[in-house]
Amino acid sequence: MTSASVTISERAARRIGEILKTEGDGAMLRISVEGGGCSGFSYKFDVDRAKADDDLVIARESAVVLVDSASVPFLAGSEVDFVDDLIGASFRVVNPNATASCGCGTSFSI
Repeated sequence: MTSASVTISERAARRIGEILKTEGDGAMLRISVEGGGCSGFSYKFDVDRAKADDDLVIARESAVVLVDSASVPFLAGSEVDFVDDLIGASFRVVNPNATASCGCGTSFSI
């Protein structure tokens, strides 16, 4: 697995780095895909300190992101971005595999 399959934008890396700094040494952001949500699958973001042997590890600046091996195929080719607009600040996954997504952008279908 290469980190080229999932990318982190500069804005997202900066925000992830800020979050991880407050979490202390060894903190990493874990992104996973779970069944459920209004469109079939949903993205989950957690702070984690344990890396599994088969995790995809993406490092950019001070951001370290983990993706479990089961979620990698759903996220292949995706970019994680951070947006701060009128409806609020949030991480957004730009996923070329998604055929539909919900209005809030946290769930999708393939």
